[in-house]
Amino acid sequence: MAKSPETEHPIKAFGWAARDHSGSLPPFKFSRRATGDNDVQFKVMYCGISHSDIHMMGHEQLPHDTRNLKVGDKVGVGCQVQSCRKCDSCNNNLENYCSGLVQTYGAEKTDGTITYGGYSNMMVCHEHFVVRWPENLPMDAGAPLLCAGITTYSPLRYYGLDKPGMHIGIVGLGGLGHVAVKMAKAFGTKATVISTNINKKKKPSRNLELIIFWFAATRARCR
Repeated sequence: MAKSPETEHPIKAFGWAARDHSGSLPPFKFSRRATGDNDVQFKVMYCGISHSDIHMMGHEQLPHDTRNLKVGDKVGVGCQVQSCRKCDSCNNNLENYCSGLVQTYGAEKTDGTITYGGYSNMMVCHEHFVVRWPENLPMDAGAPLLCAGITTYSPLRYYGLDKPGMHIGIVGLGGLGHVAVKMAKAFGTKATVISTNINKKKKPSRNLELIIFWFAATRARCR
């Protein structure tokens, strides 16, 4: 007889999950695995929500009270909690390309059970995928950086688009786009946002200090 999510692991936990198409998020009882070597257990304080979170929402945790780090440290976990740690990708700090990667939400772990995301009271994670959080960065404002921030920061750095005086194009001004605009400002680069929604021009120019906004009336013009 298969075990239920509440009994398959020893550490009891609870969260909020979408169980049907109603849009409601009722409480959901489940369990987390016991901590092993190099694991940390932490309390989730803030969690971002992404469009990709379709079951138990959340994959951007900002917890505190970790077990293997110094008590009281603030740490963050992004959308990946494990990998094989042995392949070429892992050895080159490219764990997101590992064929054995385990995502924070809705992924099958090595023991066959499923990860349940960060929209919960606590979590267990390998310390390699836990980052120490800066004391001068507010936790509530910083949580989205663990997904949207990583997604935009990484290519800007990888392709050398983080140099002052450069001019970059950003397609769309949604969850990722507005973070990319802020990153561009921090890098000292000029940003042009390309969007099909003219209504987005007003807000970013005031709150994000957008330099250029190019309105594409149709999707065809974006090409």
